[in-house]
Amino acid sequence: RVVEETCDQIFAHLMKPVEAATLVEKLFLIDGSSMRLAHTASLVEAYPLGSNQHGEGHWPVIRVLVAHHLGSGLAARPCWGPMHGTEAVSEQGLVEQMMDRLPAGATLMADRNFAVFSVAWTAQQHQYGVLFRITEARARRIAGQVLPPAGRECPIEWRPSRDDRRAHPELPADALVRGRLIVAHIKGENGERLKLYLFTTLQEEREVLVELYRSRWHIELDI
Repeated sequence: RVVEETCDQIFAHLMKPVEAATLVEKLFLIDGSSMRLAHTASLVEAYPLGSNQHGEGHWPVIRVLVAHHLGSGLAARPCWGPMHGTEAVSEQGLVEQMMDRLPAGATLMADRNFAVFSVAWTAQQHQYGVLFRITEARARRIAGQVLPPAGRECPIEWRPSRDDRRAHPELPADALVRGRLIVAHIKGENGERLKLYLFTTLQEEREVLVELYRSRWHIELDI
């Protein structure tokens, strides 16, 4: 606990000089990964081994989630937990823990794995902005099956689905996240034109947010 509190105090102290009103200075890149640990009795007990059709694995594995400040590169203390077993954690669950460690007024940018109602709702409860890439299927669902054409956007009132409520029974009956669904054309690695779907609660211009989302790749290199 002493180590954790020390890390949190260092992070908060270093963040103070970079606090400002611009979007880049508020923005945190969010992503998750997994790490293989040494095979010891204590680690196997804390992080149960996974299994597949070939049998039980040998290395205990943890799931980890990180949040890095885009403007300065400062990293908040990571969140982690077991990847397998009865106490296994999800990346979406870990990001809800991470929000308790970020400064007031933060904005979260993440890939489509995090673009689920529970994460957007928790961010709203913390008064954090979000800029999430979202799958086409989920975009259609929250937009009422009608998507705006590329280069356009539409307002969204995102309500939890039946599955969302089953997984998160604590959600209030009137749970709602208001935002915008942005559709943009981007160029893929091979030069092909792809559609990018973004959900955001931010007020910045559409073109600014689409361009800003390019910065999400930095977290892949940081991890």
